[in-house]
Amino acid sequence: MKKILISLLMLVIMANAVIAASASFASANKLYTQKKYREAAEMYEMVIKNEGVAPELYYNMGNAYFKSNELAKAILNYERALRIAPGYNDARYNLEFANQKVIDNIEMNDSFFLKKWVNALMKTMTSNGWFYISVVLFVVSLVSFLMFVFGNSRLVRKSFFYTGVICLLISISSIIFSSIRKNQMENRREAIIMSGVVVIKGAPDESGTDLYQLHEGTKITIVEELGDWYEVRLGNGNVGWVENNKVERI
Repeated sequence: MKKILISLLMLVIMANAVIAASASFASANKLYTQKKYREAAEMYEMVIKNEGVAPELYYNMGNAYFKSNELAKAILNYERALRIAPGYNDARYNLEFANQKVIDNIEMNDSFFLKKWVNALMKTMTSNGWFYISVVLFVVSLVSFLMFVFGNSRLVRKSFFYTGVICLLISISSIIFSSIRKNQMENRREAIIMSGVVVIKGAPDESGTDLYQLHEGTKITIVEELGDWYEVRLGNGNVGWVENNKVERI
């Protein structure tokens, strides 16, 4: 009887938490429709802090910050939405639109087209997504090889052999993609410049040589961390050091 009461109490607590989260989310949406964008963004922040992350929350918060003319925070949240849900097309479209307003027009280093294609393909899914594909295709490859062994005609055996080989190769590629994506999610090397104008230094020190400036919303990759400084790299290959309180990891 005691266990039943405890279980019921836990269910009530969980139900109240879900209702509270839904109410807070609804309140944030209402503030947004009332064009109270700053208040809406703060409410979305509170929901994430208290109830956990979700791509829709990051997306809505990005919209609220964009309407509040806080470009860096808008881009940061669109990026976070895509980090969780790479196939979130609305977030991708809004991110592309917001990036057009970033002052720094970083020219990406030219790279082999196949490498760019593979990187783009890999980012279409999360680590779990690639893992599930790998498992399914591995099972298909095993079945295909069994059909190859026990097939009753040369054509059938040949077809299943090639099917098994292709599925196995894609399965191996998928598990590699899954591992890379997991590493990207855990290390969080990508970040956004949050301050209006940031001077990139040649050394992790205020007295370091000024190399160039970056503006809010610019995306960078963190290479190394030393004290209160990050060594960062841009898409064009330029490197330098920036204080870590000027950027925020995606």
